[in-house]
Amino acid sequence: MSSRPLLFIMCSVLALTGCSGNQGFGDLDAFIAEVKARPKKPIEPLPEFKAYQAFTYSAASRRSPFAAPVEIVEAAVVAKPNSNVKPNLDRAKELLENFDLGSMLMVGTIVKAGDPTLYALVNDGRGGIHRVRVGQYLGKNHGRVTSIDTTGIQLVEIVSDGQSGWFERPRTMGLKEVN
Repeated sequence: MSSRPLLFIMCSVLALTGCSGNQGFGDLDAFIAEVKARPKKPIEPLPEFKAYQAFTYSAASRRSPFAAPVEIVEAAVVAKPNSNVKPNLDRAKELLENFDLGSMLMVGTIVKAGDPTLYALVNDGRGGIHRVRVGQYLGKNHGRVTSIDTTGIQLVEIVSDGQSGWFERPRTMGLKEVN
């Protein structure tokens, strides 16, 4: 127990004697002296900057070039078809309606023994695989499955038209081969 402090003191003294003295720095001192002896170069003057001139945009009161002309917008509002399509907001939502359709993948099909119904296997994008049949709903846009075959799922989404109306949009989810 008394040998530890003695060993520590000996190591400290040895380390300090290795750091003492100025041996081995002669070439470094010569280089520093040579660099200090070189003639000083003049510093280049700062570049001249031109004064900022304010720009006044004179076309602020005119139509933006990125907006559609007023005639086209008014024609689109007038040409809106009257549709009776709307989602059933009173029905209970199914599990796969909580996932975005773009994140889901069809990974296969399956047929149960004794049941001729073809089911699609859908990956929800979070690692879960779900069995889907015709008539079920997928995605956040009220997408109802209309048909299933071995190459994909066909469904119809009910999407808002942005003017307090709804329209049907057909979508297809193709079979994605997983390696």
